[in-house]
Amino acid sequence: MNQYREIVGKVNYGLFLVVVALLPFEQLLLRYACVMWIISWGLEGRWLSCPKHWRENKMFIPILLFGLWYLLRIVSWFWAADSNMWAWQLERYLTFGLIIPVGIWGVNKQYDWRVIGKVLVAGCVIAIPFYVIVLTTIYYHPELISKYQLRGEWCMDAANWYSFFESNISLLKHRLFLCSVELFGAVVAYQLWRKRLIILIPSLLVMLASIPLTGSRQSIITAAAIMAVALVYELPSIYRLRYGIGILLLGMVLGVGVLKLHPRMQDFDFGDLLEMREIKPGHNVRLNIWAAALQTPDDYIDHGLGAGQSAQYMIKKYKELDMNYYVNMQYNAHNQYLEEVIEIGIPGLLLFLLAWLSIPICARKDGVYTALLVTTIYMMNMLTDCMFGRFCGIALWAVGLVYISLQSENCSSCAVSS
Repeated sequence: MNQYREIVGKVNYGLFLVVVALLPFEQLLLRYACVMWIISWGLEGRWLSCPKHWRENKMFIPILLFGLWYLLRIVSWFWAADSNMWAWQLERYLTFGLIIPVGIWGVNKQYDWRVIGKVLVAGCVIAIPFYVIVLTTIYYHPELISKYQLRGEWCMDAANWYSFFESNISLLKHRLFLCSVELFGAVVAYQLWRKRLIILIPSLLVMLASIPLTGSRQSIITAAAIMAVALVYELPSIYRLRYGIGILLLGMVLGVGVLKLHPRMQDFDFGDLLEMREIKPGHNVRLNIWAAALQTPDDYIDHGLGAGQSAQYMIKKYKELDMNYYVNMQYNAHNQYLEEVIEIGIPGLLLFLLAWLSIPICARKDGVYTALLVTTIYMMNMLTDCMFGRFCGIALWAVGLVYISLQSENCSSCAVSS
């Protein structure tokens, strides 16, 4: 029996490394790898024993809170208006639900956060030149792919390569999700090689190049936020409270300043944020989406409309407001917090926020730094997109929690004991 578990354990760890390496790439292969990883974890049989590490590692608390949030979503199906969305919602969140037991029972002793970190950084570094090569090839040889698969025929006549790349990268990997993984990789690289600049600097340059290359505006703000959080964390504890808030505010101001220089922000008026509930033709797409959702908050604010209902609700609001382009594009809420309120109400949103905030609170020593920055990446990027709306967002969440858990001070050899 022990030999069987050892073999399956090696397979399970190998599959997890595959999942980690595939995070920056297209999510189809990532989905298959993640499902196989969970199956192999189940075959190892860890769920048959008592999760003894509960008393040793408080990271099970965020997992349980996310589990309660997930349970609330399941219960909300009973008051959902459109029961046809149940199957879609189940498919979307099934893997999320299966990951929760992995967090509760833990992983085997072969898991090493340093090896996992190196695999993540390698995948992040390889991904950027990979996308550059693929889109460069298409740019110079458009006959290799149907022009209708690109973002409009005008892209084939783009004046420069960068405009073409920026416009089409999301067809290979959604820009915000790619930058989220790359920022996570940058955090891990800094942890691993902060004293080996000959490795660290080239790695950071490649990974952080994802932001200007993809044109992700939100990632500029997120990068500024994680640098500010990292700087506060590096301060001696006696100075954190004294200077921490100022550094965080300065980081955000600098981030907004850099953002204003971005080509995609030249026509954006930050004053429009104060009039978010007003819908303006030809205006910023996300602001119009949020304005449509906020027209009648009484529809959902108490207990929500039920899991999977936000997309249908948004389409309904677009039709009521004659936003035909938005109906055709079937835009979702483009804000994870707003989607949570629409689907499970304010109580569900509060539980969701508590689960996220508990991650850095429950992490210990080495894990606190990673927990703070990973939580910052997610909570910032959830402002402008539904990070759990794509499988790659769920997979990144799972890898992040496993990685943080493995850094717990009571984990021998940097892994949860068997």
